[in-house]
Amino acid sequence: MTIRESAEMYLETILVLSKKGDVRSIDIAKEMNFSRPSVSVTVHNLEKEDYIKISENGLITLEPKGLEIAERIYERHTVLTELFELIGVPADIAEQDACKIEHVISSETFDCIKKACKTLNK
Repeated sequence: MTIRESAEMYLETILVLSKKGDVRSIDIAKEMNFSRPSVSVTVHNLEKEDYIKISENGLITLEPKGLEIAERIYERHTVLTELFELIGVPADIAEQDACKIEHVISSETFDCIKKACKTLNK
């Protein structure tokens, strides 16, 4: 099943926020600079598709298939950001560009980039 870029961004955001503590819709809205109603709709859609779980008290956690996607996108984000900074791209631009590319890059190309980064960091 193909998941939309916007859903990937939500899942990645939930993963990052969960590393700091509990996650609620308001936290996602603040982090992504989106309206609370818009986040609420998307979060409930993600729950319907079993990407996340929302507890009775509003805590959001990633379900296994949501976690898998979030970790994949987050890894791409961090590796691409690192590569761009390594070749001299300013950190803020590296971050922005990685965020765009992480959703469209093929697995094959990303694997090659990841290997190249390991070689460059030696």
